[in-house]
Amino acid sequence: MRIRLDRTLCDGFGTCARHAPGYFSLDDWGYASLEGDGVVDAADHAGVTRALLDCPAHAIIRMPDAES
Repeated sequence: MRIRLDRTLCDGFGTCARHAPGYFSLDDWGYASLEGDGVVDAADHAGVTRALLDCPAHAIIRMPDAES
């Protein structure tokens, strides 16, 4: 699973950082930043998926998996 964060859509709710703190951090104003390259470990899929689904601004985007 790969994700990206569209910071222009982020409204600073902080839901992503609560569900997946290893993948999202918040700046001083509460706006999210993506930590790392957006590749999600299998063990973290549940938390990141919850962050994606609960984001009220739809700022987290699931990217298509790379073709093998």
